[in-house]
Amino acid sequence: MLLIDQKIFRRAKKGIRNCPFNLFLFQSLQKESLSAQDVFENKTKYLSQEFMFINSSLFIENEFLKLIKIGVLRREVDGQGLTSKVRITPTGRKVLESRADLFTKRISLIKKLITCLKYQLSPR
Repeated sequence: MLLIDQKIFRRAKKGIRNCPFNLFLFQSLQKESLSAQDVFENKTKYLSQEFMFINSSLFIENEFLKLIKIGVLRREVDGQGLTSKVRITPTGRKVLESRADLFTKRISLIKKLITCLKYQLSPR
């Protein structure tokens, strides 16, 4: 694997590990596309237990954008152009296939507090 591939892979792994989504969301994205509103309406199904405080689909959309920037997710495209739905990229698939332990590691209390503060201080 090239050095650049290793950096991309490491960045994608870190992004998936630090996002509020659980394994079921990524498994669902391999089969179908989902919007932030879909995820918000079914947050008990798609979000990690630590992130049940989320009360807006805007937070989920921002998390989607972070994962799009690092190459884990991509926007769904239809005949009219980009949609609000996302799908998983080949890079995201590769990370999930090779790293089954991404979702078993616990998030530290400090990381939870930082995430909560970022959410509370971000403009809505």
